[in-house]
Amino acid sequence: MKRIGLLALKKTIPVMGTYVTLGIGFGMLLEKNGFGVWWALAMSVFIYAGAMQYVAVGLLASSVSLLSAAFTTFTVNVRHFFYGISMIGRYRETGKAKPYLFFALTDETYSLVCTDDELQEADRKRYYLLLSALNQSYWVCGCVTGSLLSSAFAFDSAGIEFSMTALFVTVFLEQWMGGKEHGPALMGIGISALCLLLFGGEYFLIPTMLLTAAGLALYRKRKQRGEAR
Repeated sequence: MKRIGLLALKKTIPVMGTYVTLGIGFGMLLEKNGFGVWWALAMSVFIYAGAMQYVAVGLLASSVSLLSAAFTTFTVNVRHFFYGISMIGRYRETGKAKPYLFFALTDETYSLVCTDDELQEADRKRYYLLLSALNQSYWVCGCVTGSLLSSAFAFDSAGIEFSMTALFVTVFLEQWMGGKEHGPALMGIGISALCLLLFGGEYFLIPTMLLTAAGLALYRKRKQRGEAR
């Protein structure tokens, strides 16, 4: 168990730096818009969706309708639906931890879970749980710290909302440089650009996800046929 704990800690150290930094930015932005530390704590514990939490600050501040908030949440987080589907096999034997594991499946946690080939099957449940819990703890600490700092000191928060975009670009580049097969990434870029032109910036996300999922399924099937020959 100690070995699994140390491995999970080692794997999540890069995420810790990112989550604490971005969480501090979120806490500062939340405090600037009039929502205190208890909002930061509750949102990071019960919502735990980095990009959506940043968007939610604007939604809360502008008092948008419930329908608009629900649609915005769906479009921002729809990618997690596809993450969850792809994790059904890996999380099948996780027992009572399964609901939390799906809840805590962020972009970075997903990337770490998908690189567990060095582990024995018996160790994976504990490893997945520790990864997920550690990553969320970093985010919670960052959000609360940012809120407390912002309430105690004056900060210029201009540009903080761009930090999540920067994170996604960094994750993409890291996976690109670390992998040998770039076909799926190029497909995603192409489909995203096409949908952006066809549907516009406000509505392109859902068709992009659907077309990308279909494209990846065809890509995988074609690859399997090639390997079978």
